[in-house]
Amino acid sequence: MKAILTSMTAVAVLVAPACAQSQADAPTTSPAFAATTGMWRAMTGHFTTAAEEGSDSLYAFRPVEGVRSFGELVGHVAGAQYMFCAIALGEEVPDEGAVEEAAKSKAELVAALKASTEYCNRAYALPDAQLAAPATIFGQANTRMGALAMNSNHNAEHYGNVVVYLRLNGIVPPSSRRGM
Repeated sequence: MKAILTSMTAVAVLVAPACAQSQADAPTTSPAFAATTGMWRAMTGHFTTAAEEGSDSLYAFRPVEGVRSFGELVGHVAGAQYMFCAIALGEEVPDEGAVEEAAKSKAELVAALKASTEYCNRAYALPDAQLAAPATIFGQANTRMGALAMNSNHNAEHYGNVVVYLRLNGIVPPSSRRGM
C-alpha cells in the first residue's frame, strides 16, 4: 500500500499545477484526470463484469490460505471505493472494511460494488478546482484528486488479483475477451 501511496502522491503532485490554473484558463477536466477517470471506468467495468458473471463457487474460491477469496475481494473493492470517493467528495469517510464484513452473498456483494461505483461517479464528475483541494489519505497530505487516482490504481491492483483467480478456474477475464 505504501508503494501505491507514493506513486499516487507523485501523480497528484504532477497534476496539481494543472488544477491550480484559473477557471478561465483551465479545462473542466485536465487531461491527466481524464486519463485517471478512464482507467477507473475500464478497471471497474471489468471488475464488475467478473463479479456479475462469477459463480457462487467462485465467490468462495481462494487460491491459497491467507489471501482473500474472490467474494472478499469484491467486498474489499466496494468498501475501498466508498472510502476513497468519500475523501474526494469531502464527506464522512466510512470504514473501508465495512462492506467486506457485512456483505457475504454474491447478490449482496455485486449490489454493494455497483452502489459504490454509483457513489464514485459523483466524485469523478467533480471539476478540477474542487479536486485540487487538500485531503488527508492514510495520514498523509494529498489532494481529493489524489484520492481518486488511488482509487483507480487500487481497482486495477485488485482486478489483477481477479484475473489470476479467473484463470485458475479456467475462465477468460473480461479484459482478455474479444471486442473488449
